[in-house]
This record gives sequence, C-alpha cells and structure tokens, in this order.
Amino acid sequence: MCTKHTACRSSKVNVQSVGHSNCSNSKITSISAESDLAGNSEGGCGGGASKGDSCCSSDSGEEDSLVSSQAAVATFTQSWKVSGMDCPSCAKKIETAINKISGVIHTKVLFATEKLVVQFNDQALSEIIEQTAIKTGFTLSAVGASPSNQAPETFWSTHIQPNIQIIAIAFSMLIAAVIKGPLPIISEGLFTLTCLLGLYPVAKKAVQLARSGTPFAIETLMSVAALGALYLGETVEAAMVLLLFLIGERLEAFASSRARSGVQALMALVPENTIKIVNGERIETAVSELVPGDVIEVAPGSRLPADGALVTASASFDESALTGESVPVEHMEGNSVMAGAVVVDQVVRLTITSKQGENAIDRILHLIEEAESRKAPLERFLDKFSRWYTPLMMFVAVLVITIPPTLFAQPWETWVYRGLALLLIACPCALVISTPAAITSGLAAAARRGALIKGGAALEQLGKIETIAFDKTGTLTQGKPQVTDVHALSNWEEAAMLQVVAAIEMGSTHPLAHSLVKKVEADGIVIPEAEDKKALIGSGVEGYVGGVKYSVIAPSKVESDLPDEVTYLVGQLEGEGKTVVVALEGEASSTNTIGLIAWQDTLRKDAKEAIDKLTALGIDSIMLTGDNPRSAAAISKKIGIQFKASLLPSDKVNYVEALSEQSHVAMVGDGINDAPAMKTANVGIAMGGGTDVALETADSALTHNRLTELPVMIELSRATMNNIRQNVALALGLKGVFLVTSLFGITGLWVAVLADSGATALVTLNALRLLRFKPKSE
Repeated sequence: MCTKHTACRSSKVNVQSVGHSNCSNSKITSISAESDLAGNSEGGCGGGASKGDSCCSSDSGEEDSLVSSQAAVATFTQSWKVSGMDCPSCAKKIETAINKISGVIHTKVLFATEKLVVQFNDQALSEIIEQTAIKTGFTLSAVGASPSNQAPETFWSTHIQPNIQIIAIAFSMLIAAVIKGPLPIISEGLFTLTCLLGLYPVAKKAVQLARSGTPFAIETLMSVAALGALYLGETVEAAMVLLLFLIGERLEAFASSRARSGVQALMALVPENTIKIVNGERIETAVSELVPGDVIEVAPGSRLPADGALVTASASFDESALTGESVPVEHMEGNSVMAGAVVVDQVVRLTITSKQGENAIDRILHLIEEAESRKAPLERFLDKFSRWYTPLMMFVAVLVITIPPTLFAQPWETWVYRGLALLLIACPCALVISTPAAITSGLAAAARRGALIKGGAALEQLGKIETIAFDKTGTLTQGKPQVTDVHALSNWEEAAMLQVVAAIEMGSTHPLAHSLVKKVEADGIVIPEAEDKKALIGSGVEGYVGGVKYSVIAPSKVESDLPDEVTYLVGQLEGEGKTVVVALEGEASSTNTIGLIAWQDTLRKDAKEAIDKLTALGIDSIMLTGDNPRSAAAISKKIGIQFKASLLPSDKVNYVEALSEQSHVAMVGDGINDAPAMKTANVGIAMGGGTDVALETADSALTHNRLTELPVMIELSRATMNNIRQNVALALGLKGVFLVTSLFGITGLWVAVLADSGATALVTLNALRLLRFKPKSE
C-alpha cells in the first residue's frame, strides 16, 4: 500500500505511470521479518507497526478519506514547478481551476516548495493542465529542470522589474498632482488614464480567475471598486486605490518569500552535477542519474549530492546546514554521511546509499510538504468562513447601494460610493492570511532550529501539551548501548555462548542486537547461520542453531524460575542501570541457562536540561520503557523523571491512551515499536535518527536529535497561537472600525483600501516576527 499519495519523494521525476497505487516515486516503508527480530527498544523484544497514515490532508479528515478513495482510480501523477505565486491564496486559485478539468482526480499545490502535484487518468491532460494554469495567471515548468537557461539575477531583475508597475503609477500620479492647479483637465485625464492602464492587468486576472472558478477574488473586488470610483468621477481616489492595492500585494509577496526562503535554501543544498568513478575513470555526471552503489568523488568545499557511505579512511564534514552544529564532524570509513554536507579537509570518495528523491534533504522537504497539507483547526475554520463571507459581503454592499436611494430617496452617487468602500473594507485578505502567515513563519522558525513540524494542526497541538512521555533507548539515551558484561554459565565457554546468541540476533536492527553482533565480530568469533528465528513480542528472540533451540529473553519474561545465583547476578547488574538478558538452551519445558549479557547506554548530554526546562514550562515528563524497573530507576534518578518499566509496545499504547484522557500528551520516540504509541498520543515527536516508521508516524521530528528543542517547540507553538489571535483581532478590528466610518461617510475609498492593505501588511509583518523567535528557556 502506498502511504503517501500526493507528496512525491522525488523532485526529479515528472511523469510516472503508477497504476492504481498512484504513488509517484514515493518511498514505501515496509517492515521486514528480519527487522521484527529487533524487538522492544529496551528489552530486546520484537515489535512492529505499520504506517498507513495519509499525508495529504486537505481541510479535514473527511476530505482525506475522499481523496484516498478517489486516488484509487488515478493512473498518472505529475509534478510541476509553479511560477508567479505570491501568497497561499494563489495556491488555492490554482487548485480550484485545475480541479474543474474533467479527468483530474486530485490537485495539490505545495506553496513552500512551489510544487503542483496532480493525479489524473489520461496522459493527454498534461498539456490541458499547463494551459489552464497559464489562463489562471500562473506558469508551470518541469520539476527539477535546470536553471541554466535562466538569465542571471541583476539589481534590475530583482528590485526594479517586479515593482515597475508600482513605480510607473506612483510617478504618473505625482505628475498629475503637480499639474492639477494649472492644468486641471489634463490632470484629471492623466489620473484616469493611469488608473485604466494600471487596472488592466488586474481586471484581466480577475476575469481569468472568474472563468477558472474563483469569481470573488480580491482582483474582482479591486476592479469593481476602481471602475466604480472612475464612474463617480473620483479619479484621484481610483488611482490611489489601485496604487495601495499593488503595494499591499508586493508586501504580501515579500512576506511569503521570506517565509519560504529557508525551504529554497534547503533545496539549493544539492548540487546538479558530481564526479562519478567508473572503472577508475572520473566522469562528470548529473546527480539525477546516480543510483545506490555508484562511487562518487567530492572535492573539499563541495557538497554531497546524495547520502553515502564513506570509502575514504577518514574525513571531516561540515553538516551545519542540516544539523546546525558549526563544528565539523569527523567520519570514519563506512560511516553514513548526509546529502548537503560539505567536505572540509580532503578529496573523498563515497558509495551512494540513497535512491533518487530519498536522501536526507528530500526527506526533510517531504516533511515540509506534508506540513502544508495539515492545517490547524483554526485555519480550516477561517478557510470555510472566507468561502461564504466574501459573497455575503458583496450582497450586503449591493443592499447598501440600492436600499437608501430606492426606499429613502437618498442620492445614488453617495451610496454607490459608500457601497464600493464597504466592498473593499469587507475583503477577507487580511483575515484569511492571518493564520497561514503566522503558521508558515512558525514552521520556518522551527525548521531553522532543526524541528520539523508537520503542519498547523501539529503546531497548534504542541502548545496544548501538558505531559510528555519519552521512550528510553535512542530518545533519552544515545541509542548506542555497549556490551559491558558477559557471563557464561552451565560450563559453557564465553565464546561459544556468544556465538549462538549472535546467530539468533543476526539481522536484527535493534540497538542491543546490533551492538552484540559487532562485539562478536570484533572478537573474531565466526557466527553460524540460525534457522526459524522468531521475535518474542515484548520478551526477546529465539531460533535454532545446529538443530538446538536457543532463546535470548528479558529476565522478567523467563517462564521457569532462574537459579538463585543467576537471579542475584541479574539484580546486581540491573542495579547498576544496565539492561540484562538471559541466554537459554532448549525448549520451554526444560531450559538451561547458558549465560547473561548486559549492556549499558549513555544518557544524552542534554536530557536533564530538557526535562528541567519542560518542568519550568509546567509540563510533566514520564519515561516509558520495556527495560527492567531497576535499570529504569537508575536512569530516571539521574534526570529527575517519573518512569514506567517492563512495558510491551501494547502497554505503551494503553498507558498513553490513559494519559490522554486526563491531559494533552506528546509521545517522543525513535523506534518501530514506538510508532503505535506516538500515533495514539495527541502529538507524536520522532528523533531524527530514528526509524523511517517512527518518522512517518510522528507529527514532528527533531532532525538534530537535540532534546532541548522540545521546550523550544512548545514555546514556539504558544507564541504562534498568540500571534494568530493578535492577527485576527487586528484584521477584524480595523475592518470593523472603517466599516462603520465608511457607512457614515467619514472615510472614503482610499482609506478603505488602506484599511484592507494596511491590515494585510500588519498581520503579515506581525507574523514575520516569529522568524526571529527567541525562546525564554534559552
């Protein structure tokens, strides 16, 4: 089953026939039988979880279901880069236009990455989609197309050209104002001509949008108001209305580009070409042609084009763009290095390990695209509100224009003028952008700190969190346990005992199993093949070596009584904060204890600091672990946290469910068996170094693996929600004041536009403050 049906992993592939699965180059996460041998993240027990959550939420859960059912009949998925979008409302206009094309199943515009993703059932529709976008006022180009044909940016192209219309109108109005005294007729004519010429592209776009299914756009309201002002002879106000409108549009575009700049910088981290080693020859190759297994060469100062395993003995890499750490990181041969990292000290060679569209940067971009699809409840409400608000206000404006003259013999000119002012004041631009502008800024601010939050809904929920439940291994600890104690029993040699234990643990991705296998291999012990390996959910693993059954089980899960000396040794090791397993030989009815193995993991350096900061924010913390109570108590004592031990994956789910009935709960984890509990919580938070299943299940992720970003995420969420409330109050307050003054004739058209554009600018600038967010906890 395809877990993501709109947000495509690859930014290089444009068209791909996908049959009924309808997942264009998406990464499909699966859990193999071998990974099930990993077991519980603390006690060596097996566990697995599948992720079927759709990332394509639109406005509500019902729409998600609808999209999923519709997507089943789609045959093609194609992606384009969209040019000309100034704000999130532009994205909605494109979606509305393209969804009206017969044969189009689903359309999604991802504003942050400027990508249009369309699912349809006839390849011939591709050209129609492009033409429809052009008619709506936007141009499409192939995703991943080389920008080499584009003209280099200059001061003219970046600053003057986009504002040429505003500059021309302002200059023309200035001349008209100067000559108004000596040449009033020419001045009036110049104001009129300026307004008509400046209004032409706006009115043209209004007609295009009306034809494509958006009849109540701001361009429509603007055109009606400006033409109405000209009809009434208010030429100066008509021109001023147009100028203020265009300035407001530019401010909105500037704010949106600032919020999107972080994403664009991330997309630019991957180079277009690289040096590939083929039969000893160095060949320049397009990055899009690389496949896993290719060997590439990267010079100092250059960025890695994909995730890779280091072939060179050792090298230093600057990973600050991805991790925020300014100090270069030393990697040894065989270590995995992320795409976008910069080689610091020497020419290196790496073996590509990521497929196209699946490197570290692509995964981050994918999470950002998911975030756009998951709107906060408040944002969904304002979206629905604006759908009927604008038509309603247009109807009210018509009543204001017609009722006083027809029923009370009032002058038509006066009430037409006031009706037009009402029309402009009632424009919902400021109200509609108040939420997405704040949320986009909040998400961007979080991303800069290494916290990826999947949309406004998750951002809103984070601010309500009262309790945080933590997994232990890989979350509060480094997730790199080392074997500290090996005790062979029942006359077994240590090497022989380790040999059979490693055989049944081989292939597991669990940290304990991985650590043990590495130790056995390092000791030069040959690991035989094991048969019929099974994960004992919540307990351990078992398998057959040489026809004899062996088991590795947590002491508390052993069915038969352990000898007194073994029980004493287990208690001693667990009291030191170590994780212990018992190695058994034989069937359940007649087992023989052949050894004990103990591991110890180290706490993350920032674990205690993070818990202290959460406590200062009034948030309770608890550790949920499958490890033994003594080991859990030793860890919890060091960082001052409550704990629940000896939990199976299902126990974690039940406990989180119980907590959720009393308070808003977040679950922080990194493993496959954490995924169900993370999904059960109000908010799931994944560690960036965790499994794909955990990352896909979570509502947010700490890409830098810094726990101290947790309290920052919560503070940022609260600040964002406060910002949204301020924006809504500003938008509605300004509109309310000027609505009354316009109806009583105190203020005119230009003030109405100033109120609308001013409110839009104010809420946008207020939202941009979040980009410089400084948490109190730092």
